[in-house]
Amino acid sequence: MASLKEVKSRILSVNSTQQITKAMKMVAAAKLRRAQDRVIQLRPYSDKLQTILNNLSSSSGSNSKLLEERKINKVLLIVVGSDRGLCGSFNSSVIKYTNQLIESDYKKHYENKKLTILPIGKKMFDHYKKRNFLILDKFWSILKKSSYDDVAGISNFLMNEFILENYDKIDIIFNEFKNVAVQNTMTSTFLPVNDENDDKDKNDTNYIFEPNQKDILNKLIPKALTANLFKTILESNASEQGARMTAMSQATDNATELLKELKLSYNRSRQAAITKEILEIVGGAEALNAN
Repeated sequence: MASLKEVKSRILSVNSTQQITKAMKMVAAAKLRRAQDRVIQLRPYSDKLQTILNNLSSSSGSNSKLLEERKINKVLLIVVGSDRGLCGSFNSSVIKYTNQLIESDYKKHYENKKLTILPIGKKMFDHYKKRNFLILDKFWSILKKSSYDDVAGISNFLMNEFILENYDKIDIIFNEFKNVAVQNTMTSTFLPVNDENDDKDKNDTNYIFEPNQKDILNKLIPKALTANLFKTILESNASEQGARMTAMSQATDNATELLKELKLSYNRSRQAAITKEILEIVGGAEALNAN
């Protein structure tokens, strides 16, 4: 049985940890509310922009290089994580999903050094930097600001790389925000721009373009891609705060249970020490009486 001093020291330590987890839970809850509001506000704009783009790209005469589907020789995977830990399985689920995707779809590209990772977030950068991956390390610290202008810079860089045929396909792996307790790890194709319309949504309407389809596409595609990438980062940020809030809540509950056990152990040790002291006193008194 541990000594009273050891148990008391552990109780103080767990109490301090519990105060930290409670504070982190409250901070994550406040950040989650702001992140959730930003995602909800951006989703309708991004979705509508994507719908308009799909209608335009599915029409005849679309010849933008960003719509060009070519043989996949070089692949870029944008892996979105977080800068900090203490958020449960948020980062590990993205890493696991990415590894499974590489194993199933891009194994030959990886073996032939035709696959590059663009990590976003310090945790992703640190992980893939230590492994045998080609790393594009220009934008891993973007989450410190994550403003629209910063994301637009990344989007423009990626579009130029695709046009120059440095990459033939660009995918994004991230956690999509559902609610505080649920984040879905998923992948979406950034480039080439895909026509995501279902057959039921397609129609044979002949649109009149003003000034012309080419100019509209040249303006619309960068806006849609930037909005999509920005939404992805906001989704990931909201998911991170939700995962951290859940993890800190569980840590606080675990600390409460541990405190109960430690206090019970402390009372037992204290009672044992008192009983031992009483027995020693009684034993000494009997020895004196015997003399």
